[in-house]
Amino acid sequence: MTVPSRLLPLLEQFDFAYRRLADRMTGPVVDSGDGADTPVGPLTDDEYFWEPVPGCWSVRRREDGPGPRATSLAGAGDWGRDAAAYPHPWPPPFTTIAWRLSHLGEMLTLRADHTVGGRRLTRDDYRVSGDAATATAAFGSGADAWRKALLSADDTALDTVGYCAYPHGSDPEEPFLDVVWWVNQELLHHGAEIALLRDLYQARARTDGR
Repeated sequence: MTVPSRLLPLLEQFDFAYRRLADRMTGPVVDSGDGADTPVGPLTDDEYFWEPVPGCWSVRRREDGPGPRATSLAGAGDWGRDAAAYPHPWPPPFTTIAWRLSHLGEMLTLRADHTVGGRRLTRDDYRVSGDAATATAAFGSGADAWRKALLSADDTALDTVGYCAYPHGSDPEEPFLDVVWWVNQELLHHGAEIALLRDLYQARARTDGR
């Protein structure tokens, strides 16, 4: 199916943002922005779980329970992501790479399901990863699923309210084109946060003489 002209720039933006973040987490190089390749190693478990300030929200073993100011652990499996019912704690807790990457993978996977899948998945169905490599792979699977959902959309679908019925946002009340735009913003800003946390972790390690 031909990609609608209105969707094409958003699809290209999604592809760029995904590739940039995926390369930033896996290496061996990432585009520095000026066309030069910058060496980068795979995301380590230490970076994945690093808490740069006290009271972070993160991914935790379910048996250990939620972290500070969290009231539950979202997701399925032996690990869960710190969460709380609305209204969320204020000011918002600082979140680790583990939390942010789990959030992205879950968002993409569930939105794909509620667009072209069974429209049944909830946060309780998403398996939270307890290590960096598995989380990175799960993020990639979610991105693949969402991209396939995008390619299912024709011009009519882009204007259809509720084409994506993702239950953890305003998607059921919005045209699909607006949902696509929002997902790109989520990927762009959380991707930048993850990249910056990697930079800070590496700078801290150098300062500490590691």
